[in-house]
Amino acid sequence: QVQLVESGGGLVQAGGSLRLSCAASGLTISVYNMGWFRQAPGKEREFVAHISWSGGSTRYADSVKGRVTISRDNAKNTVYLQMNSLKPEDTAVYYCAAGSRTFRGGRDTYDYWGQGTQVTVSS
Repeated sequence: QVQLVESGGGLVQAGGSLRLSCAASGLTISVYNMGWFRQAPGKEREFVAHISWSGGSTRYADSVKGRVTISRDNAKNTVYLQMNSLKPEDTAVYYCAAGSRTFRGGRDTYDYWGQGTQVTVSS
């Protein structure tokens, strides 16, 4: 059974940092593209960041570019999202995802999803 378990969310002041983790079980992330999405209250789930199965390619949403870094540790079967200079508009539930299809910027790349971790940024 595939499981993606996010952790590292919490309450932080604007300008602060958080590092989210996504620990996978039931699959080996080294052969999967991995991504992070977020969903704010009343809004649709939106793309945040993507890293290819090889780690050689990354993509970011314009809203987070320059403030967020996605990385992977295949030995630990874990993906990370380092978020700096956080803003109140970054407040959302953050979801990790794994998939094997070509990245096209949307959810259709991914087959497996975690349950999410809450990030709240206070002003």
